[in-house]
Amino acid sequence: MFAQKDSERLPVIGITQGDINGIGYEIILKTLCDSRIFDSFIPVIYGQSKVFSYYKKNFNMEELSYALIREARQAQPGRINIINHTDSELKIEPGISTEIAGKASFEALKLAVDDLYKNNIDALVTAPVNKGNIQSEHFQFSSQKKYINSYCPEYTPLMLMVSNGLRVGSVTNHVSLKDVSKIITKDLVVSKLEVFNKTLQKDFGIVSPRIAVMGLNPHYGDGGLYGKEEIDTIIPAIKEVREKGLVVFGPFSADGFFGSAAWLKYDGVLCMFHDQAMVPFKTLAVDGGVNFTAGLPVIRTAPDHGTGYDIANKNIADPNSFRHAIYLAIDVLRNRTSKE
Repeated sequence: MFAQKDSERLPVIGITQGDINGIGYEIILKTLCDSRIFDSFIPVIYGQSKVFSYYKKNFNMEELSYALIREARQAQPGRINIINHTDSELKIEPGISTEIAGKASFEALKLAVDDLYKNNIDALVTAPVNKGNIQSEHFQFSSQKKYINSYCPEYTPLMLMVSNGLRVGSVTNHVSLKDVSKIITKDLVVSKLEVFNKTLQKDFGIVSPRIAVMGLNPHYGDGGLYGKEEIDTIIPAIKEVREKGLVVFGPFSADGFFGSAAWLKYDGVLCMFHDQAMVPFKTLAVDGGVNFTAGLPVIRTAPDHGTGYDIANKNIADPNSFRHAIYLAIDVLRNRTSKE
């Protein structure tokens, strides 16, 4: 659907409101208040115009106008477009997790993901939700990523954290640490490496990507002294993908690897579990990183932070991560389209 600016049209980027009691609308407003951003894309917010107006007033952005539309194809360039998931009044309670906010999060997300898979929008950027209050009979997932993946379960997703040249993925994500070693298998590591390699080529335009793989145990097991997952699972997986032509190195000890800035030598880093990836990433991504769901036929990005209840409605939330998420979605879209 994407076409270069001044050729046919700008890409249409869907934006979900996230939790209405968090910082979602604040970072959206702060990102879209600069009219120059409309030179790059057409924004469609899946949310609630009355909630948008509430926060717009609170943050003294009354000059921001919007078009209320029924469907994405009505989106107008050069301005904010909003699709209401409900016309009802929503009780806004900044900083508080409520059932109303959870329901609103899901309804907006569902509308947006439906449009994403119908190709009514070119990419989707999701604002943060509360993984607790969004749960219902309709949403029983540990993350928005898994919900989006449920539309195409035949694809293997990879949560990829991106900040400039730093790209960090993880074999496992939102699972208990005690279960990580049970979940990690050779086939799973192989699958994640293949997805990682493909996304670096297709979505980031790197012809022959170099991927570093972290070990699971301290000092990558130290020859089996601290665990045999490296010997039994990770090294065999690396050997298998190398035989397929992938340029993969490791396993490395995560502390020394990130501490010595060895990541600079690679196009991507595959970690084994959530904190092994997220702690160094959030330490290094000082300007705001992006969560990109790699491996899917659709494009979805998100800021690398949560709902921010503690700072909600205080006008102090930093929009950099959200802004970067929008631009990464556009870059990935451009890279994918150039190969068609």
